[in-house]
Amino acid sequence: MLEVRQLHPLFMGEVSGVDLGRPVDPDTLAALVAALDRHAVLVFHDQFIDDEQQLAFSRLLGPLETTRQAHRPAVKLRLHVGVSDVSNLDENNRLLQGEDYRRMSGLANRLWHTDSSFKRTPAKYSLLSARILPSWGGETEFADLRAAYDALPQRKQAAIEHLVAEHSIYTSRAKIGFTDFTEAERAALPPVPQVLVRRHPGSGRKGLYLASHADAIQGMPLPEARMLLLDLIEHATQRQFVYQHRWRLGDLVIWDNRCTMHRQREFDLAEVRDMHRTTVADTAPTLEQEGRTATAA
Repeated sequence: MLEVRQLHPLFMGEVSGVDLGRPVDPDTLAALVAALDRHAVLVFHDQFIDDEQQLAFSRLLGPLETTRQAHRPAVKLRLHVGVSDVSNLDENNRLLQGEDYRRMSGLANRLWHTDSSFKRTPAKYSLLSARILPSWGGETEFADLRAAYDALPQRKQAAIEHLVAEHSIYTSRAKIGFTDFTEAERAALPPVPQVLVRRHPGSGRKGLYLASHADAIQGMPLPEARMLLLDLIEHATQRQFVYQHRWRLGDLVIWDNRCTMHRQREFDLAEVRDMHRTTVADTAPTLEQEGRTATAA
């Protein structure tokens, strides 16, 4: 029987009574979606599943994204194209070395972000499965952007209500000094507009929509925009809005990218951390969901 225990005063649910390696019936799936609407992040322990099982369950939640690395011909994929390789391993299961593209780019996962906000239609859910864990570190922290919005003064809520930020994967990588991208890659993922405040269709709650990918705000001088974004991320990641998940082998965590941010914490890069992520695409661009018209980024 499915049960959900809340792990944090504001969000985070620990689920028991579900085996994600087996077919999930419609009633259980509906209960899980309702729990996600309430808790924003769900933790499942002892889910020793393979990629095909993870893909099968993920598809029940919506259409899946393909890994961004599939668009870089020089990078050979270790996993199925529908599974993002959130590890420090190469295609031969060897530790990534030195300044390998995947190792350098992956360091930006330690910045607060929401998955695929750099795509015009961003991510809805992410599902991350722990296959091999290092002896220390590698925790994932989550921030509740609904609670962070609720805690803003009303004057600030009103001031940001209709703002549109521009997101780019290259913004977050540049913040750590990594710029090794081809012109073809940059052309394939130009900056995209995303609303700064969005209403969650499941819970009806408003929340901030933030990420390290955000750099500019339409109609605002760049220094002012960057300062606002820095202030909002600092506000949203205060400890009262954050939960740190300490991984156990066999954990699977699902989070709702529409109302949370997350980041990976440091671990020993000389040890293997093998995490497999599937990503469910959202239904439409954020401006369209809010009934607004996009302008050129």
